[in-house]
Amino acid sequence: MSPARASVLFVCRKNGGKSQMAAALMRDLAGEAVAVASAGTEPGTHLNAQSVESLAELGIDLGDEHPKALTEQMVRDADVLVVLGQEARVDEVPGTRVETWITDEPSERGIEGMERMRLVRDDIRARVAELRERL
Repeated sequence: MSPARASVLFVCRKNGGKSQMAAALMRDLAGEAVAVASAGTEPGTHLNAQSVESLAELGIDLGDEHPKALTEQMVRDADVLVVLGQEARVDEVPGTRVETWITDEPSERGIEGMERMRLVRDDIRARVAELRERL
């Protein structure tokens, strides 16, 4: 009998950038070994184009992904819930481990555009790889 597949839910406020990026990076890294979802506490209407482009540089396609609203069921179904950034707030649910990742924000250092997005992507990618090792 194979071990149960871990489930990770990535959450940010709009679900257009960081949480989508983290989910795509985990899917790419873990394949079928980890069930992955992402959502937003106040979902936007579209994905961040620079996030999509930065993932495409790694050969990762977001396909038909779009911002989704966080539901209580999504939280209950997750073994690990990762909140990206300080803007999203998620109530803890018994049985779900919650982590908050305060990711690098290059714009605070005057770095903008695709250079900024690549740095954000690489910070999230390192955190995702570390989380994958712990699952």
